[in-house]
Amino acid sequence: MTSAAALLAVVGTTAADLPESATTATVNGSTTYQPIDGFGFSEHFGRAAVMNGSEGLSAQHQRELLDLLLSRTTGAGLSILRLGIDSGIQPTDPGGPNATPKYTWDGYDKGQVWLAKEAEAYGVKRFYADAWTAPGYMKTNGTDADGGTLCGLSGATCASGDWRKAYADFLVRWAKFYGQEGIGITDIGFTNEPDWTATYDSMRLTPAQATEYVRFFGPIADSAGYKVACCDSFGWSQQKAYTSAIEADAGARGYVSTHTGHNYASQVGSPLPTSRRTWMSEWSPNGTTWNENWDDGSGYDGFAVATALHDALTKGNVSGYVYWYGASLGATRGLIQMDGDSYHVSKRLWAMANYSRFVRPGATRLGATTPDSALKLSAFRNTDGTVTVVALNTATEATRVGLSLRNTGITGGTATPYLTNGSNSTSRQASIPVTAGSLTATVPARSLVTYTIRR
Repeated sequence: MTSAAALLAVVGTTAADLPESATTATVNGSTTYQPIDGFGFSEHFGRAAVMNGSEGLSAQHQRELLDLLLSRTTGAGLSILRLGIDSGIQPTDPGGPNATPKYTWDGYDKGQVWLAKEAEAYGVKRFYADAWTAPGYMKTNGTDADGGTLCGLSGATCASGDWRKAYADFLVRWAKFYGQEGIGITDIGFTNEPDWTATYDSMRLTPAQATEYVRFFGPIADSAGYKVACCDSFGWSQQKAYTSAIEADAGARGYVSTHTGHNYASQVGSPLPTSRRTWMSEWSPNGTTWNENWDDGSGYDGFAVATALHDALTKGNVSGYVYWYGASLGATRGLIQMDGDSYHVSKRLWAMANYSRFVRPGATRLGATTPDSALKLSAFRNTDGTVTVVALNTATEATRVGLSLRNTGITGGTATPYLTNGSNSTSRQASIPVTAGSLTATVPARSLVTYTIRR
């Protein structure tokens, strides 16, 4: 579809022009679901340093990448930064769990401090710090990699002693180092994919062990002013066992502010068993080559990411959605590929942008229904009173829609569409009038359109 044709496809038509075959849709402001904390990304394992120019990225291109990820006017406007905690601040055993820790701090942390400061300048306020593992000498296997369990937990007895308190102090000290740099860490996760053994940083915890450590770490984190997130299982269904165990434990459940799960082993299909906030906290689709396409059937194009976002928000009721790499290297499934002083942008970025730029922290998801199963709708009320409706048309032909805005307080005004498909990247289209609480538009085939609606 050409840009001109796409423009004609999303501009509004009058109600009288709407054919009988057109679908209807309703947004109901009286039906409310989860609050929204935001959308985010990570640059762990040295990717932040690459973005900072360690592999030749110029200052101009660095700024362009930051704009693509963080700008609310020209980029995705991402609002959560996930930071990785590794053993760098205490790389060697101080002499046992009761010995005085030997911390070191370089004020850079593989580029993550620089990136956090840049993100804060764009307005990011949510900084989620997550540890893939405790330092190796605190674990049963003695190394950062290849799993192992924190010494002192049930079933994890070590000759070196009980490292539970030392690990809690380590996590808080890391967060306080960021505080010294002017970055207020908001959330701390003490484990990442505890049900997966990786050849790199990893640590195994059963649901019972994770719950046990929540009881131990929760009061320490709370006293230091940090929220606890848990447990970043490698699959959404697998996370349910961790969430269930925590919720069943009176001493643990109150200390977990956010239950977090990934989208790899199993994708989001239903809510986690908790009334607390939930985040899809890491995912990028499987794929072996760099892919910039919108809709090629590969499973790791922009359309696949748009579908996963819709499902997480509407089936899983997630309050946060954190993609894995914002920008990475080689055959990445990240949003952007860095290549020396060049970079390449995937349509995955613009799939994110159609949600993250317009659905802001503090928003509330509203009821959105349509009898057309090929049209995936979600709706949100932002704190400034605007309503955002996101429409993903999975059909192979354009869909005419008559949209009714019930109980939203919006009876007149305008709806501004932003279109993403093969030839558009969150591209602003001509505004559509809202009359008597309704509007009419056409969503192009295999396209994602976000409507920002103002009185």
